[in-house]
Amino acid sequence: ELSSLKKFDEIKKANQAAAKKLVEDQLSSSSEDDDEDAEIKQGKILDKTFTIYTSQTDGDASELERTRQYMNEAFQSGAMTCLICIASVKRNQAVWSCCGCFCIFHLVCIQKWAKDSLFLVSSPLTDDDFGKKDYPWPCPKCRFEYKRSETPSKYYCYCGKVENPTVDPWLVPHSCGQICEREFKPSCGHKCLLLCHPGKSSVFLGPCPPCPKMVTTTCHCKKAKPVPRRCSVCGKCLPCGNHTCEQVCHAGPCGDCPRSGKRSCPCGKTKFTLPCTEDVPTCGDSCDKVLECGIHKCSQRCHRGPCEICRQEVEKQCRCGKHTKRMPCHKPYLCETKCTKIRDCQKHQCRRKCCSGNCPPCDQVCGRTLGCRNHKCPSGCHRGSCNPCPETVDVKCSCGKTVITVPCGRERTIKPPKCKQLCSRPPTCHHSTQEKHYCHFGRCPPCRQPCQKTLTCGHLCPVSCHDEALVKQTGLHQSAGPWEQPSEPAFIQTALPCPPCQVPIPVECLGQHEVSPLPCHSANPYSCKRFCGRLLDCQNHTCMKECHHVTKLNSSADGKKAGPECSQCEEECTKPRPAGCPHRCALPCHPGDCPSCFQMLKIKCHCKLSVLYIECLKLTQADLKEKELLISCRNQCPKELPCGHRCKEICHSGSCPLNCSQKVKLRCLCKRLKKEIQCSKIQEGQVSLECDALCKEMKRKAYEIKEAEAKAALEEEKRRQQAELEAFENRLKGRRKNKRRKDEVEVEQSSWQKYKNLIMLPVFGVAVVMVAWLMVYND
Repeated sequence: ELSSLKKFDEIKKANQAAAKKLVEDQLSSSSEDDDEDAEIKQGKILDKTFTIYTSQTDGDASELERTRQYMNEAFQSGAMTCLICIASVKRNQAVWSCCGCFCIFHLVCIQKWAKDSLFLVSSPLTDDDFGKKDYPWPCPKCRFEYKRSETPSKYYCYCGKVENPTVDPWLVPHSCGQICEREFKPSCGHKCLLLCHPGKSSVFLGPCPPCPKMVTTTCHCKKAKPVPRRCSVCGKCLPCGNHTCEQVCHAGPCGDCPRSGKRSCPCGKTKFTLPCTEDVPTCGDSCDKVLECGIHKCSQRCHRGPCEICRQEVEKQCRCGKHTKRMPCHKPYLCETKCTKIRDCQKHQCRRKCCSGNCPPCDQVCGRTLGCRNHKCPSGCHRGSCNPCPETVDVKCSCGKTVITVPCGRERTIKPPKCKQLCSRPPTCHHSTQEKHYCHFGRCPPCRQPCQKTLTCGHLCPVSCHDEALVKQTGLHQSAGPWEQPSEPAFIQTALPCPPCQVPIPVECLGQHEVSPLPCHSANPYSCKRFCGRLLDCQNHTCMKECHHVTKLNSSADGKKAGPECSQCEEECTKPRPAGCPHRCALPCHPGDCPSCFQMLKIKCHCKLSVLYIECLKLTQADLKEKELLISCRNQCPKELPCGHRCKEICHSGSCPLNCSQKVKLRCLCKRLKKEIQCSKIQEGQVSLECDALCKEMKRKAYEIKEAEAKAALEEEKRRQQAELEAFENRLKGRRKNKRRKDEVEVEQSSWQKYKNLIMLPVFGVAVVMVAWLMVYND
């Protein structure tokens, strides 16, 4: 029951607001449409606003020029613009004025601005931090900061006395018409005497002009008589002689200079006594002020200005409590995890990064189509049904002179009003007048006057007006079976063309063979079905087409000569071609000589690896030397010489030359000596490379080493066989006295086994040195 009552109250308030807005729109539209004597009315309104002020200054309005200019802008359509939505501020719209710059914004726009600003500030902070401090939101223009509690919720006049001021065409827009009574800045004890008015920050500290009051003041020595003067700031030379008093005009002494006496350094640990013209120096000690984090202290030396941000690293936990990270103290830690909880609208997910579970209310617009099906719900996303549409719609008759107002959405079901005005529509046919009848919807009755249209041939149409003839539509409906009743035929109103003209007119055929009379609507050149018979350009054949139109290129030309529309001779050209050309003439039968042949011949080069395309004319007219160059692919010949190397000549005809110029390496029999020699000389057997004395010495030493190794191996084999034979004979004797112990056969080592290490090490070293020397020499 409570929820239903609450919902009823909300709907009631919305309907009342819609009715009030409708009345205001009508008032504003009537005042905006009435542009007569606009300047005179504005002048009267401004004089009325300034009357009380100018009465205090004996008609002096010099201090009101800036206020007058700003109030003039309030009257101009589109002069005042909301800096948030960039739209003009109308006189019937709810507005809000900033206390810092006195700029005017739409109330709805500034509410959304404050909500978005607070959301941006609170999004990177934890819920605990956000609750400890009342974070402000700034003015879009001057950045003047307001508390969360100072977010505007109602529409007030400029002076703030009246809520929802009514629209009065004889007052300044958004003004209540009462005396402003705002205190001057700086405060002098007096209040503004203008009527409720807009303001603009200028040389004055407030929206109101300077105080117009007259006060009685005396000189500094108080010997002269008091004189009247305008109320203003004191402005005397203080005792220091360097600064002036910034207080409002007052009695008594101004006091000492605020910069005199003992002054503290920026950190507050050391005090100095200095002249008022000198700034207090820094003391050099550590600052030790508590930083914005509230935990750590500033580690810099005594300094002017604000302390830097806290950069100490601490272990921080994200707002949702799922992750921890070590990071600077001044940076909030927000993880990338997005909240999947449903917001209070029960439609959208929170989707806020690192959400603590206390999801903010849904900030999306409802946007659902209202019951009128013309507008969408402007409220925030909510549960339940939307409020009814507060708009109204005018339902008019066809001419628009009879109007009734119905709620938005009812215009689809309500019948239009009846109108007794005569139909003022222009005729839908080509006639200038029609029969008189009352205002109606739909088409006017069809015209029954004679057509009398001028046809393309110049004659008049004799039938009645057929611009709106009823024509039966066929094939629109097909019966589903024999039991279905046939429906009545459907008729549509459409314009029919004029019937064709039947006046006979003599017309000549296309080929100028005969002349026959034809009806006017078909009096066009025709074909007599004969052959054309005109002489073709080849001077050998005639046109075999059916009678057709021929364009005369020259007035003096022969009437029997073929034109561009005639057929072309399709016989082949039989004239002889140039010697060596294998192609036929590409032209059909023609007079004169045949054109030169520019077709491309597909020919393989001398080496048979590339395909060349050469003009037939160039190949047939070239001599033997030019043909040799034309058929060459300009690449190296791919043929292999008898020696195994590739031919070095460019692609050529015939066999390749046998004198191979390739450089090859010639080695001796032991492969130690080498020499680069031309391949052709080796093939002819002119050059050979013999081994020298060093090669022979190396061969001899190698042979001796191999012979010694073979001899030592043979002796070792003999001794091994002898030892095996003796061991076998000892086993055959069967000596029992040696059965209890293990026979140890001591075989005397041969001389090779004793001295093979001493012999092989030097020989192996010499061999390694020789191999290394050969490798270096060969490279």
